[in-house]
Amino acid sequence: MEKIFKKICRLAGETCVRYRLISAGDRILVGLSGGKDSFVLLHLLEHLQQHAPVKFSLAAATFDPGFENFGTEKIAEYCAAHRWEHHPVRLNIPEIIREKGFDSSPCVLCSRLRRGKLYGLANELKCNKLALGQHLDDIIASFLMSLCRGQGLTSMAPLVQPQNPAHPAVIRPLALVPEELIRQYAATLELPDKSGTCQYESTVKDGDRARFAALTETLAAEIPGLRENIAHSLARVELDHLLIPPC
Repeated sequence: MEKIFKKICRLAGETCVRYRLISAGDRILVGLSGGKDSFVLLHLLEHLQQHAPVKFSLAAATFDPGFENFGTEKIAEYCAAHRWEHHPVRLNIPEIIREKGFDSSPCVLCSRLRRGKLYGLANELKCNKLALGQHLDDIIASFLMSLCRGQGLTSMAPLVQPQNPAHPAVIRPLALVPEELIRQYAATLELPDKSGTCQYESTVKDGDRARFAALTETLAAEIPGLRENIAHSLARVELDHLLIPPC
């Protein structure tokens, strides 16, 4: 699996250089959800920290949404075993969703609250960047969702500069890494199992993101190099060939 990790490092390194994700002196807060993507991201950033020519520091944060037996303790134990700085961030999401009446679309509110808490922690820890674990498949699914729902030609960028100067920049070092590589490498890490699950998991499984992720898998089975082709297209927008009225 060393070959797999080297490929992940190469693609992530290319992403970091192309989009200038990491600079000397950065302090990066890694959003560690406890899923395979965020764990691989943290292992990757630790590797880059040890081998990259620029010096930066890392901290990890896990958002505890208040679900029963969510398993934050196991994540903390894994971080302690690797000597990673780790901070839990707690919020009672089910109670807030009930109060706000967001039962039909809980993921929208949860996402906003989670991001707000991570921004606050980043400021507290003096982190100027927030690293998230979205990978190439996530970016493709997001693009297809926006395209098919009429929301424009948009997706999740590798680097998002904050509109509020008090917030950290958001970086996605895995933006060019296919999920399959992450899955293969994560299988070798003996990651901790989260004993609890999201109360609204059925909403996620039946939602647009899962639907377009499945569509990506179907198309990739028929079109060689599909993911890489879409990534190339997303970096090559030709405005003269779109339905944009003249100024």
